[in-house]
Amino acid sequence: MALLEVNNLSISFQSEGISKEVVHNVSFTLEKGRTLGIVGESGSGKSVTCSSIIRLLPEKQSTITSGEILFSNEDKPISLLNLSEKKMQDTRGNRISMIFQEPMTALNPVVTCGKQVSEILQRHRKMSSNAMKKRVLELFREVMLPSPQKIYHSYPHQISGGQKQRVMIAMAMACEPDILIADEPTTALDVTVQKTILELMAKLQEKYNTGIIFITHDLGVIAEIADEVAVMLNGEIVESGEAKTIFNNPQHPYTQGLLACRPPLDQRPEKLLTIKDFMQSKQENQKQHPTLVSEAQRKQKHERLYAQTPIMEIQNLVKRFPTRKQLFKSREYFTAVDSTNFYVYPGETLGLVGESGCGKTTLGRTLMGMLKVNEGKILYKNQDITSLPPNKLRQLRKKVQIIFQDPYSSLNPRITIGSAIEEPMRVHQLVKGKKQRKQKVLELLDKVGLDSNHYNRYPHEFSGGQRQRVCIARALAMQPEFIICDESVSALDVSVQAQVLNLFNELKEDFGFTYIFISHDLSVVRYMSDRVLVMKDGKLIESNEADELYAHPQNDYTKTLIEAIPKQ
Repeated sequence: MALLEVNNLSISFQSEGISKEVVHNVSFTLEKGRTLGIVGESGSGKSVTCSSIIRLLPEKQSTITSGEILFSNEDKPISLLNLSEKKMQDTRGNRISMIFQEPMTALNPVVTCGKQVSEILQRHRKMSSNAMKKRVLELFREVMLPSPQKIYHSYPHQISGGQKQRVMIAMAMACEPDILIADEPTTALDVTVQKTILELMAKLQEKYNTGIIFITHDLGVIAEIADEVAVMLNGEIVESGEAKTIFNNPQHPYTQGLLACRPPLDQRPEKLLTIKDFMQSKQENQKQHPTLVSEAQRKQKHERLYAQTPIMEIQNLVKRFPTRKQLFKSREYFTAVDSTNFYVYPGETLGLVGESGCGKTTLGRTLMGMLKVNEGKILYKNQDITSLPPNKLRQLRKKVQIIFQDPYSSLNPRITIGSAIEEPMRVHQLVKGKKQRKQKVLELLDKVGLDSNHYNRYPHEFSGGQRQRVCIARALAMQPEFIICDESVSALDVSVQAQVLNLFNELKEDFGFTYIFISHDLSVVRYMSDRVLVMKDGKLIESNEADELYAHPQNDYTKTLIEAIPKQ
């Protein structure tokens, strides 16, 4: 029999006395040494289904209404749903392990990384302290963590996102499980780190013959790692089969939409297709073919663009942060942005790419005046803004806005989104009168594709994509000229991402915005940008027209970044 069988699984959640079924008759199998990719948007039921396998759903709020989950224990099937809690605890983390989506919240912030992995061995293996430490260091080397001894004694906040994810993998693989469930393990990681994590998981799978369930919303990632694929929509599997068959000949409009809405690397559509386009085309029996931008059109546009005077000029910009001060020694500094020079032209989208820690976000926040410059100048419309007094800087913020990566943490959870959008208009006295401000907010909501009945709702009542639209509306409330998008689509589903990218381009056409588009997703940056800057260790190491840079990268680092992009 298969290593794992899920048969006709249905799950309901209870809220305020009302029961709602969120997973409907889901069935799939997993073989030893194989990888099953489960794909779908947020809310499709992927994580709920897989959490039920190791019984991590909240008992009071959830009920498995039908179905069975069978695990092959030495070729004898056992029902995981019928196991006692004690036997389930012996199985969880030992025979079946899980890597969670967000390692920072999954790891205990007050316990060292080495201690946290040791706890798994302590629970499931009879080992001495020395033997446990030796095994943990061995695991850290296996997952290719630098300086295993140092990381053993480090706390989660002291290591990078990619390193935290490797610690999670080491923890999951500590007992050499039969099944590994990976829930979005590469979301929001750099493409190079993502590629390394995928290669690492494949290597560990080969060594231990582990069956892997890989949950993601990104079909490009699934194409790199999966043998079989199951596509989920609204709690149901709408299509499943061999990965090659699904990618080469998708049958369901939803699968076709997921494959098509990611920015392509070999062409440049005027507008990205979305899931909605494909679901509507099914009803109308039409095929979807995007209109493409020709090289001649793009060249003509750039000739007009770069004939203008730059709107922003950055001259020898340096930003340092103090690290530590030792007794009888001067303070040490870390240089996050190092002697940076570039121009931005009116109406241009300038892409800024590089791995985490390269200085992209620091540069963006320095341009906004959120961080003070140590050396150099930032000229905005020929005015040096690095030494502006507070009142002048406040005036500048009307014209230069930033959209942050995490829309949830950048919105106040205690005020409605109508109030959140209205607030900058009131503070900067852009629209006088409460009635007039509300009317303006309703116009902005409509502009970003939200409804007027959203005005009185709170941030937690929206999806990630809707919250990002709220943040865009709030930035538009200031009537800006220049917008810095800091990883503003990195954590969104590919379908929602396509909608937001289309919105950015529509707003650019309507209002003539200038963008700096910061991201670690190179396919997105190529699609959005006129030019691209590549950043490494605080320095700009390459810049070129977007298509030219991707086709003919000059720097070895740029080549490594481009080679790491999932090809699907």
